Amino acid sequence: MDLPVMPPLQPMLAKAAKVVPDQGAPDALWSYEPKWDGFRTIVFRDGDEVVLGSRGGKDLARYFPEMVAAVKEELPTRCVVDGELVVSLERDGSWRLDWDSLSERIHPADSRVRMLAEKTPARFVAFDLLALGDDDLTGRPFAERRSTLEGILEPRESPRCHVTRVTDDAALATEWFDRFEGAGLDGVVAKRLDGVYLPNKREMVKVKHARTADCVLIGYRIHKSGTGIGSMLLGLYNGDRLQMIGGASAFTDAKRIEYQKELEPLRLGEDVVSDGEQTRWRSGVDRTWIPVRPERVLEVAYDQMEKDRLRHAARFLRWRPDRDPLSCTYDQLDTPERYDVADILAGA
Repeated sequence: MDLPVMPPLQPMLAKAAKVVPDQGAPDALWSYEPKWDGFRTIVFRDGDEVVLGSRGGKDLARYFPEMVAAVKEELPTRCVVDGELVVSLERDGSWRLDWDSLSERIHPADSRVRMLAEKTPARFVAFDLLALGDDDLTGRPFAERRSTLEGILEPRESPRCHVTRVTDDAALATEWFDRFEGAGLDGVVAKRLDGVYLPNKREMVKVKHARTADCVLIGYRIHKSGTGIGSMLLGLYNGDRLQMIGGASAFTDAKRIEYQKELEPLRLGEDVVSDGEQTRWRSGVDRTWIPVRPERVLEVAYDQMEKDRLRHAARFLRWRPDRDPLSCTYDQLDTPERYDVADILAGA
């Protein structure tokens, strides 16, 4: 492979904001686009050589053979394109991003990789063009890179590679923030029209969904260091059944130790070997957890649900001693109005 921009390459990142920035504030003209919730991927193609570079530097090509074929068929012969690998599934007549199905694609068995490539094929949603032919475009303004990106994909009946839609209207971007969540998208990203591409720098702005929920503590895991709590496991009542929805993590060293001492008296019976969660990025991770009596309620911050579970790990906010565990039900969750991924892609 011989491209003007070579792998591995760290993608340009975004810093969080609470609202979509207005045009001209702060001192910038912005391009707005939906924030896709998938695997950030930089595609490198040089003829028949294709690398699907992950944010961590891994080549995802072996896990997504159908996308390697799609890149060869749909993208220019020599190019470097920044975007997102996503998987969508149809539910109740609408197509929605499915994080669980995407995560399952990372599997060590070739037979399962091939099976999942047919069962839950991925798509690539492009949002930046870093090189084309012999030209390194990273030093050019985003407005120019975006304009060139729009011309690299030829119309076809059933594409697997897409260019994300954009707008320069902050009000419309704010509308997208609310409406597109129903299709499983994660928020909105704003990019400076005059901005160059800066790997591993937080030069973009992201506005993500944030919510809170009161959950029942049903267990915890010991930190990988062997001292203190690594994560708390959360549950909600579905009728009279207490159902695990995911976990909350990211505690300071002092809090890990404090919470372990606090929760030790609540331990129940034997440790549980696995809760069904999959961590294929780190094979061999100990998934053992310690069940506790479901007596404690905690408030957590989360972005959104995937079916009946948290899409991503939640963040511990505070204990809620005033809440009855039986009152922690799914009814409290905010459910966005359903929207179809296909409608978003069709509008690109």
